[in-house]
This record gives sequence, C-alpha cells and structure tokens, in this order.
Amino acid sequence: MAWISNDPERGFFGHPRGLAPLFFAEMWERFSFYGMRALLMLYLTKHFLFTDNMAGFIYASYASLNYAMPVIGGLIADRYLGNRKAVMLGAILLVCGHIGMAFEGSPAQVIDGVVTREGHYDQIMYLSLAFIIVGVGFLKSNISTMVGKLYVNKDDPRRDPGYTIFYMGVNLGSLLSTILCGWLGETYGWKYGFGLAGIGMVAGLITFAYGTRWYRESEPPNPEKLKARTAIGLSQEWLIYGAAILGVALNWQLVQNHHIVGGLLLSVTLVVVVGLAWFSLAQCTKIERDRMLTMLCMIALSVVFWTLFEQAGSSMTLFADRNSDRSFFGLIVPASVVQVFNPLFIVLLAPLFSWLWVALARKGMEPSTPLKFGLAIIQVALGFGALVVGASVVGEDAKTGLIWLVLAYLLHTTGELCLSPVGLSMINRLSVARITALMMGVWFLSSSGAHYLAGIIAGLASASTDGGAILSPQESLPVYTAVFTDLLIWAGGIGVLVCLISPWLKKLMHLDAADMHTDDKNSKAA
Repeated sequence: MAWISNDPERGFFGHPRGLAPLFFAEMWERFSFYGMRALLMLYLTKHFLFTDNMAGFIYASYASLNYAMPVIGGLIADRYLGNRKAVMLGAILLVCGHIGMAFEGSPAQVIDGVVTREGHYDQIMYLSLAFIIVGVGFLKSNISTMVGKLYVNKDDPRRDPGYTIFYMGVNLGSLLSTILCGWLGETYGWKYGFGLAGIGMVAGLITFAYGTRWYRESEPPNPEKLKARTAIGLSQEWLIYGAAILGVALNWQLVQNHHIVGGLLLSVTLVVVVGLAWFSLAQCTKIERDRMLTMLCMIALSVVFWTLFEQAGSSMTLFADRNSDRSFFGLIVPASVVQVFNPLFIVLLAPLFSWLWVALARKGMEPSTPLKFGLAIIQVALGFGALVVGASVVGEDAKTGLIWLVLAYLLHTTGELCLSPVGLSMINRLSVARITALMMGVWFLSSSGAHYLAGIIAGLASASTDGGAILSPQESLPVYTAVFTDLLIWAGGIGVLVCLISPWLKKLMHLDAADMHTDDKNSKAA
C-alpha cells in the first residue's frame, strides 16, 4: 500500500487520510505562531522603542490571551459551529492578523528625550495581535479535537501514534519558523519576518480547506438551527462571526491594557479555585477529593514551570540580543533565531525520553507524575543557573558565549519533556468524570496565567529607559544576572521541595489497583 493515498482509513502512513491536512495545517499555524514569538519582543523594543518593562507587559497580555481564548472557542464549536467551521474562522482571522503585522511604518525616534512614533502604526500592531488572539482561540483546541475524531474506534491503537505524528507538525513548524522568520525579520526588515509567518498561515488555511472531505464528526451539531434566521434577520452562524469581530475589538483594547488582563485573570482564577475547592470538599468521595486537591496542586506547579520556561520569548531573547556573543563558525546568529534550540532539542530528545519512560516503567522505576514535575522545575531553574555561570566568566565586552544559552535551552527542554507530556494525561486520570472538560479548561487557564506572570518577570529584567535608551552590555549584565539568580534560587527550592513530597502526592493520587477498585465502589455508593 502507498504511504500516502486517498484511502480514508489508512491513506496517511497507515493512519486516516484526514490526518495529513490536519498535520500540515497545524504545522503552518505553529509556523506563524512561533515566527511571531521569535520576533515580537525585539520588534517592540527595537522598532517601537518601548521600554523592556512595557514590552514585557504587552507580550504578557498577548501570550496569556492566546491561551485563554481557546476555552471560549472550544465551547462555541461544541455547541454551535462545529470544529471545521471554527478552525476555518480561526485561520482566516490569523491570516488577517499576520497581514496587519507586516504594516510596520517607520521606526520610532527619540526627539528631545521623548519617543515619537509614526502615525498609528502601534495601533495597527495592537489590532493585528487581537486578530491573532481570537484566531488562535477558534483554531487551537478545535484542530486537536478533530484529530481524535478521525479514529472511529476509541480503542484504535493508532490513536496515540496519530497524535504523536500530529504534534511532530507542531515541532517542525516551530523549528522552521524560528529560523526563517527570525532571520528575515532581523536581517531584512520586520515586515518580511511577519509577512513570511502570514504566508505560512495562508498555506495552512488552504491545506485545511483541501482536506474537508476526510474530516469526521466536525460539522455543526445542529446545522438547521445554525442557519435559521434570528429575530434580527441574521442567522445564528453570522451572529457568531459578528461576535468574533467584536471579540477582536475587545482584545484590541485588552492587549494594550495589561492591568485589566491581569485583573481578569486573577478574578477568574480566584473563582475557579474557590469553586473547585468547594466541589472537592462537598461533592466528592474521599479518594475523589484527594485526587482533585492533588491535581490543583500540580496545576499550580505547572504555572511555576511555564512562567520560567516562557522567558524564552522575552527576557532570554533580549539577553541574547544584548549580552551574548552569538558568533557561530564565523556567522552571527540573530537573537530571535537562538530560540530554535528548544524545538531542535525537542525533535532530537523526545524519542529518547519516550523510550526512557517505557524502559523505566518495565523495571518499575519510572518516576511518578509529581516527581517528574519536581524534576522539571529543577531543570528549568538550572537553565537559568547556566546563564548565571556564563555571566560570571565574561570578558570586557560583558557578553557570554553562545554555549551558555544552548545549555540553558537544553535544560529547559529536558524539563519540558518531563512535565508537558504528562500534564493532559494527569487531567484525564485524576479528574472526576463529570467535570473533566472543565478541568481541561482550567489547564489552559493555568497556561494563560503562566504567560502573564512570565511577562511580569521579563519586566523585572528591564535594561532600558523611558527615553528609548538601552543600557550598555556592562550595565545590563548585572540586571539580567540578578533576575536569573533569583529564578535559580526560588525555582530550585520549589523543585527540590516537590521532589521531597512527591511520595506523599503520589499516594494522594490513588492510582494503584486497590485504590482504583475502592474508588469505583465509593463512586457507585455516592
């Protein structure tokens, strides 16, 4: 049988044919997303001359809203639009956003100590980010859901390998875009880097539309109701499209008012935590309660990890730009391209880690989920430790060797491989069945909060002034070193503590056979 054919069941390397367009659509969507991630912080500080502090908050608002919107996009798709229409809408909005980012205007100038920007190009940038945020909201969760629906039998052994193939598209898109968009943007002009990301998204949109005939169970749940006219003369479907545009307008304002985003995230988090705590204490059996509270603890630890990990797109990128000697065999690696080491190490090490966990499990030595979380936090802390060590051995130019950034990204990636693959699995295993979907939403909400906190920390590492001036490498190095040292100490301490209490957390998860049997009986009795 050919590796790729029109066979709907086994037309893509033995997997359903619909996996191919979903794979390439996700690859191009991630290409555009990580192209933005590579360039955004540098674009804000170099083109618009925002201070590091202000740029950090803009980045925080943008990144956190990117992870909050999929919860809403998923709900709209489940109840009204269906996955396919939601992904198409998201892709179109993303294309609009990336096209907008290509309109950069002239660089900002400092006149009499005041930063002056041309026209309203900063507002065009904010609006473009808003289009991208809402677009990701409709696309991100729904395209992943569509992969699972390709496999009619829930026990199909191809399901997990299918998701593995799908997520290789994520890493491939990230790897290519960080190199190409970053290099183009810094070498020839920001509009070319952002423009290439937009071209990638257009390719993703075309690829996704081409595969429509192979998708399963992705149409609207009630198509007649969706197309029926409402009291104001528009169909429900067009009302949703209109609401999406209103969502863009709302996010246009939110992305430039970070204090509102922070307040909203804090308010929602408090409501969710209080609600889940009440549910755990009042509505659950003892074992369910233990699992729920343990899961909340683990989600909080994931926030710690991702807050530090996401310094890659902010403070670590600025550190690479200002305090790193990026020469590599006679070539100067652009600061944005340095981020490529994370997806590169993912591609190289993910198969090794997958094999390692299986091998350790066979010997009864696989670390528990809490221990993996603790090890992940320790490794991300040690990554900052590598930068601190590198900063201690610099010459008169106050620039560290590229090897220290490579080592930092290596440690951050090994930490990611300890934590990220087990996160969603943990939600599925520990959630009370009747609120599993809600807990998935909480998991995405935690990522949103982590990205916001990451921007705040990036702001603490500010090495610029309100007048648009950047500190010299000799002046900025102590600023970065102080922040990275604090991250090393605090995260390292948290990671060690988690490792020490991991046996207790593992016990509270009640995942051994006896406890599972007891839990089943308790659930039936309840």
